Amino acid sequence: MEESSDLYDPYETNDPPIWEDHQPQQLEDPENVECLRRKIKYYFMNPCEKYHARGRKPWKLIVQIVKIAIITIQLVSFGLSNQMVVMFKEENLMTFKHLFLKDYVDGGLDRYAVYRQADVYDHIDYAIKQYGLLHNITVGNHEYEKRGGLYAPLSLCQEFYRNGSIYPANETFEIDAHVETDCIYIYPMYNSSLREALPDFVLHFKRMLSVKITFVLKAINLQTVRHRELPDCYDFAVTITFNNQVHSGRIKVNLENDVEINECREWKVSGASPRNSYLTVLFDCLIIITCITSFTLCTRSVINGIQLQFEYTRYCRIHGKEVPWLEKLEFVSGWYILIFVSDTLTIIGSILKIDIQAKVLTSYDVCSIFLGTGTMLVWIGVIRYMGYFRKYNILILTLRAAFPNVIRFICCAGIIYLGYCFCGWIVLGPYHEKFRTLNTVSECLFSLINGDDMFPTFKNMTQKSSLVWIFSRVYLYSFVSLFIYMILSLFITIITDTYDTVKQQQQSGAPTTELQRFLSECNDLPNSGVYRLDKKNTCFVTCCINRCRQHQESLTSEA
Repeated sequence: MEESSDLYDPYETNDPPIWEDHQPQQLEDPENVECLRRKIKYYFMNPCEKYHARGRKPWKLIVQIVKIAIITIQLVSFGLSNQMVVMFKEENLMTFKHLFLKDYVDGGLDRYAVYRQADVYDHIDYAIKQYGLLHNITVGNHEYEKRGGLYAPLSLCQEFYRNGSIYPANETFEIDAHVETDCIYIYPMYNSSLREALPDFVLHFKRMLSVKITFVLKAINLQTVRHRELPDCYDFAVTITFNNQVHSGRIKVNLENDVEINECREWKVSGASPRNSYLTVLFDCLIIITCITSFTLCTRSVINGIQLQFEYTRYCRIHGKEVPWLEKLEFVSGWYILIFVSDTLTIIGSILKIDIQAKVLTSYDVCSIFLGTGTMLVWIGVIRYMGYFRKYNILILTLRAAFPNVIRFICCAGIIYLGYCFCGWIVLGPYHEKFRTLNTVSECLFSLINGDDMFPTFKNMTQKSSLVWIFSRVYLYSFVSLFIYMILSLFITIITDTYDTVKQQQQSGAPTTELQRFLSECNDLPNSGVYRLDKKNTCFVTCCINRCRQHQESLTSEA
């Protein structure tokens, strides 16, 4: 295997090393200096080089490979289980739309609205009737919510301005901006329609803001039984909203449901073995143990790196040199921090998954966030081992070297981007659907940067105002020209220049930092045998003993 970087390459030079400048010769201890140099060089070796140097098994590498495999299997298993939950939610939402919305057609919710007063009453009456006949019409296992042994009522709430007199013909109005809410409760099991339950019910269309019909239905997801999982109990809080806030003569109708997953109180499953559930829990426990092992091994490496950093810093200070922060950070690998985060997230996600499997918790979304993020970071960490090859390592070095310039460039480009977002929202928002909100404006402009959806963005601009239409052309053409032809080109140039610089440094083999120059003085190869900790090679032991003696002598002199 090739070495990971030029950090370990010997570098021939006639110039004296920087740590030999302006220092008394008597402070030099060649044996200790060479010992420190070898310890640091061994720390930066890749697993194969460490194996040749001391014969130690690459346990961290083995653990990471095993962890990647089992965590991926865990994620796929949980994803398939979570997919059944998502499917059950989506299909129930579609069922409710067909059951409680009059004349509903799939995919037509955006255009679903009523325009006459009689239609509003008919739609409300239809929803109430369907709710009362739920047992006779549904093909699912839906049931009403019970409170104290009785079925929970359906709530019908009307929001309207407190007082108001509106006369468009005279162009006069008087309005009280305070909003009142009037709610009534209907038991559909005993009242089959709105007129039977409330014969005097009246909607104040002139002042009405919205009408909301709210009820709760219960269901059980039985499809998980086939996969050896206990079913969950679901509470669907269904809300049908008649939105009249615009007061344009068009009342939009929408149905939404909030889903709450609960553990079923009593259950009994026959004809199925819980063996798979126990194996899944044991597998999750294995992942937790593996992540704890990985966390422990990486913690030990970080501690060793910090100790070496202190020793190197102390050595440089003795010789009148200060170590820059960038060189200090070389001893604390960012990949270990990545592993710490991924292990922590995976452990938390695995614990939540075990609780979900045991029906103690039902937080599928929280568990999926932890497991998904942990798995993503684990796979990103694979790049670390690719970096041990010189040809692949150039990618990592380029990303690390270009990162500061990229962040500064993004900050400058982001300011221009936000300016276009605000301008497009306030000017084009009333005339273009994609510019109605800041969120949609940002999504539209980001799509334009990537060359997506360009023609529809130009075409869908309404021509009601010639001035705004001309402004939209200038706005869109200038944005596309600026970001695609200039800003993106500059961004690519930054990455390309950094890549060329890193490639030249690798080809020249010249050390670029003082730490690399320090290590370049060590010409010992990993398989030379000088790194082994045995009786024949007591360099590291002698180095530690000498440091202890020097420390004791310094304490004695101070006393």
